[in-house]
Amino acid sequence: MNQEVLAAKKQQVEEIKAKITSAKSIVLVDYMGLTVAQDTAFRKELRENGVDYAVLKNRLVKIAFNELGYTQFDEALNGPTAVAFSSTDAVAPAKFIFKNIKALNKMKTKCGMVEGEFMDEAGLKKIADIPSKEVLIAKMLGSMQSPLTKLAMCLKQIAEQKEQQA
Repeated sequence: MNQEVLAAKKQQVEEIKAKITSAKSIVLVDYMGLTVAQDTAFRKELRENGVDYAVLKNRLVKIAFNELGYTQFDEALNGPTAVAFSSTDAVAPAKFIFKNIKALNKMKTKCGMVEGEFMDEAGLKKIADIPSKEVLIAKMLGSMQSPLTKLAMCLKQIAEQKEQQA
């Protein structure tokens, strides 16, 4: 093999390794069945949500995972594979991929990794079903405000009763 080609492939493996190590979440997808228009819209939505999505050579991805000590991905790296990386949100890749699989009735997740932990398709589905950070914060704030609101209403009623008695 030509030295330049070998050097280029080693560089690609290093780039993939850098993406893997900086990622909070990775999802491997069988992207077959998408039209060009569907794929373009899918990639745009992922990009807008901070997810890096690319079709990479299985062999190079396998080498990168193996060099980092992750051999669980070997079986999934057969056939057409795209990889979604997110370095900012552990839930985003799984959430948007499963949403599109449901909407388009195409594609299939293979496996992935969230916060350094290998996950099969079922594990990724559970991650995808987690509400967004904003929704969780709103729920938490709502549950914290409820007792305070009730206490404030109770104190107001007591104060009004005292005023009426005086």
